[in-house]
Amino acid sequence: NGAICIQPCSPSFHGETSFVCEDRKWQMLSDACASLDVQSLFQVRKQLGTNFGLCLEGKPGHGKPGDVAKHFGAGNHSCQADFSCIVSDILSSPAIPGNIADIVELLNKISVLLSENVTRGKMQSYSRIANHILNSSIISNWAFVKDRNAGSVLLDSVNLFAGNLLLRNGSESIQEPFIATKGYSIHRNTSGKSFDFSMEFNSTGNITGHVVIPEEELLRLPRASKAISVAFPTLGAILEPNRLDPAFVNGMVLSVLLPEELQNILLTFEKLNKLGQVGAQCVGWHSAERRWDPQACEVRAHNVTTVVCVCAHRRRTYRSFSILMSPAAPRSSVLDYITRVGLGLSIFSLVLCLVIEAVVWHHVTKTEITYMRHFCLVNIAASLLVADVLFILAAIVHNTALNYQLCVAATFFLHFCYLALFFWMFTLGLLILYGLLLIFFKITRSIFLGAAFSIGYGCPLVISILTVAITEPKNGYLRSGACWLNWYETKALLAFVVPALSIIAVNLIVVVVVVVKTGRSSVGEGCKSQDLSSVIRVSKNVALLTPLLGLTWGFGLATIIDSRSLAFHITFALLNAFQGFFILLFGTLLDRKVLILNYMNIFYTLRNCSL
Repeated sequence: NGAICIQPCSPSFHGETSFVCEDRKWQMLSDACASLDVQSLFQVRKQLGTNFGLCLEGKPGHGKPGDVAKHFGAGNHSCQADFSCIVSDILSSPAIPGNIADIVELLNKISVLLSENVTRGKMQSYSRIANHILNSSIISNWAFVKDRNAGSVLLDSVNLFAGNLLLRNGSESIQEPFIATKGYSIHRNTSGKSFDFSMEFNSTGNITGHVVIPEEELLRLPRASKAISVAFPTLGAILEPNRLDPAFVNGMVLSVLLPEELQNILLTFEKLNKLGQVGAQCVGWHSAERRWDPQACEVRAHNVTTVVCVCAHRRRTYRSFSILMSPAAPRSSVLDYITRVGLGLSIFSLVLCLVIEAVVWHHVTKTEITYMRHFCLVNIAASLLVADVLFILAAIVHNTALNYQLCVAATFFLHFCYLALFFWMFTLGLLILYGLLLIFFKITRSIFLGAAFSIGYGCPLVISILTVAITEPKNGYLRSGACWLNWYETKALLAFVVPALSIIAVNLIVVVVVVVKTGRSSVGEGCKSQDLSSVIRVSKNVALLTPLLGLTWGFGLATIIDSRSLAFHITFALLNAFQGFFILLFGTLLDRKVLILNYMNIFYTLRNCSL
């Protein structure tokens, strides 16, 4: 019976406190577990003390020792047949990555050991537990679960458990916000059956799914049977396609559990992302290979809002289905190459820029206005250098086994550094306006430094701290599967986009003022040489100011207007990946005073070497 299947764990110290199970005893007694009851399953929690580990596989629990037990309580010896006694403990635990892994393992064990005669009460408790880790507000935490197959294990566990649901009066319906189960009795004389789901996807609204068993399929049934369907509106974000595949799940995941005689079904998916006529692909989840397989389905109809699929139901292979969509932004090896080369050259250029500025600093900052200009330039270069390095580190963290706290830290500093870059470019723009329009108004160096630091670093720090403080408690700071600001759930990305676009707009006005001021000298003169020199002067100023004031980032608007244009994305990547090189070229190397001093330093260095 269950009492001898579950054995207390023995502590084992390997750098930290953990628990291991007696594998051989579990293997010998595994056959006796068919009658395992829930009370026996959970009474061991008291004995474990600091770890929730169920001791069913001889593995220590996931996450930090003690994390889960702290929240899961001390056990209940009067657990009812529907194991509702454990639900409150589980729902009170935070859905952090370690707990998610433990809950997935728990649901898997329940489905394997306790899935006979699944009553409505059992299914309700099971669904409430699964719903806790499928909530849209915590989906981003799945990216930090160590077991990359945890989503697939959860899907298989739910399908196995729901497939044994007992139907009262020929039908059953159990719905939670993020998982719903429906079942019907079917036989060959039944007209076509359908399952309709309308479920919450996030705080902005619901999403629908529709399953139809055609009447001609029901004629295949030799006897009365049952059909059960389970809908997951958020699971698609967890069951991601292959890393090399740019497609993403764009609808709810629908599981259909049917007798083996039924082979084809119709499914209608409402799109999550309805922007543009993007190519849709109907797919089935291959249980053995744990991947989305396009061979399981074909598209019957497709419009802006919905996709109708015809799918082949295979009880042992394809039981869950969804739709994949190509991303709005094109994926290209050219873009990847430009980004890698551009970032490498940008980092090298920024380091060289800071070295040159340090060498010539005392010679080029003798006047107040040149001091202010070079001070802004140095801070722009330093902010962009740190941001580029953090960008690479964030990508490394994302592409390896993710650590949630490390990813939050990387996103915070990346957000801060990019904001600092824009606010220092804004400071430089204000300085240019000061030099052009307020000729007779003088500011001291101390006032300038105070104002510049407040704008350049103070504003980004306030925005970054407020963003993480407001969104992180709701698990809405990070986007799913990436170390960057969330967009779909909390719109945290606006904390970067709004300040950046506002500064670009202001600096664009600065460039217009510079063009008007520098082109005014030739107005009223008929000499063609003067007109030509004015055009050259204006063009030079625009070329110099565009990278220094961040106007190249304005090309990002073109990628939003036509998100599928590869030309726009390549232009945007070229202008911004190489921004560090442009700062070195236009901000330092083409500065007349810096150029003369560099030539002098090179000359004296060569002369000393020859001597």
